[in-house]
Amino acid sequence: MKQLNLFDDNSSSLFPRKESLIMDREALIKWKQRIFNYQNQVRNSQPPQQQTLFDLPKTSWHTVDDIKPFDLKIHSSLFWRMPETKNQFEDESSNGYLYFIIDNTLPILLYCGETKLTANQRWSGVHYCKDYIRNYIQLHRIHKLDVAVVSAFWEHIPADKKVLLEWERDLILRYRSPFNKECWPYWGQPFGKEWK
Repeated sequence: MKQLNLFDDNSSSLFPRKESLIMDREALIKWKQRIFNYQNQVRNSQPPQQQTLFDLPKTSWHTVDDIKPFDLKIHSSLFWRMPETKNQFEDESSNGYLYFIIDNTLPILLYCGETKLTANQRWSGVHYCKDYIRNYIQLHRIHKLDVAVVSAFWEHIPADKKVLLEWERDLILRYRSPFNKECWPYWGQPFGKEWK
């Protein structure tokens, strides 16, 4: 009689391998529509003006409320593979960047990020969002749905890590971008590491 190996899923019929669940076509369409509806409300409403007892120091001539991710110049979703041109960004006096991954078909904002590096340097190594983008596009191809993933950048921000993180968090929570972990409670994590 052959002994079963408890540590090898493939050889044991007692513990059959779980099939990876893939979002069906209708679920994907509904998931995107819910995000679009929410983000569209945000885009069409004025952000509340925060009242303070003290004057906060002005970080630049912009505020986080000036950032309109859907109105920014778009770039390839594979921006980190493109050669970095000297004048890629308008404002070379600042090294701080906020970047956005957008599906332009509806459109929906999928991811917000920040970096003190150039955008290319930030994404040149391992970045979990690359896998999410790949999985997201692949699922659209499986279901024969249009998809147009692009990137956009906001460079008018000081390279102060505290400011970058505050503005990034504000935008993530404002738009509830689904690839950011802070927003998984709202939209789930259908394109994460477990997705195949």
